[in-house]
Amino acid sequence: MTRLSVNVNKVALLRNSRNLGIPSVLRAATIALDAGAHGITVHPRPDARHIRGSDVQELAELLRARTGAEFNIEGNPFEAPLIELARAVRPQQCTLVPDPPGAFTSDQGWDLARDGARLRSVVSELKAAGIRVSLFMDPDSAAMTAAAATGADCVELYTEPYAAAFGTPAGPETLVRYTAAARSAQSAGLAVNAGHDLNRQNLGPFLRAVPGVAEVSIGHALVADALEMGLAFAVRGYLQAIGGQT
Repeated sequence: MTRLSVNVNKVALLRNSRNLGIPSVLRAATIALDAGAHGITVHPRPDARHIRGSDVQELAELLRARTGAEFNIEGNPFEAPLIELARAVRPQQCTLVPDPPGAFTSDQGWDLARDGARLRSVVSELKAAGIRVSLFMDPDSAAMTAAAATGADCVELYTEPYAAAFGTPAGPETLVRYTAAARSAQSAGLAVNAGHDLNRQNLGPFLRAVPGVAEVSIGHALVADALEMGLAFAVRGYLQAIGGQT
């Protein structure tokens, strides 16, 4: 069964637009977990435009009290504050993403020919702290051996190209690339996660086609759905989409 990790960045972005402390990131995470989500994802950035260090600390405490729930912290390991926060709270998983400091959102996977050597020491440090490490990767089958060579435990396939092609003539061919990349990763000993622009419409077909996806991380579309459906109902809707893969 694929796990659902709810990304609460957009809740924090809305909160930060005023100085009232609402909506509460902690409350949103609690509702998502109560509705059946398997974990919470955050992606703190250097400008703290959404998730703040204090959010990470509070969410870590919440998740430590939830048996089986996982905390996933994403970010660029070569920019503050990812590694500092990971050292402080020791999440179950760190997803390493090659975002430059001013990135609007994640928009590409790692270039391991350029960054693989630098990543090895970071991966080693995180794993020594008991943290599972995932690399954000494009659906490139040929790159999965290099991803495994960094010592990472898993990859998160960057799914924006799939989402953009979904429902178009290019959709089936694009999905074939993800299927091949997942199989290549698994053959190299890596678990496979997925995330970025997945929604209730495209999630089920993706999971039916791509074998053995361990986790999907979903934020923007889920929070947008929550504005219409309510957060608990939106989480259940995504869990239903995951369950419909079989």
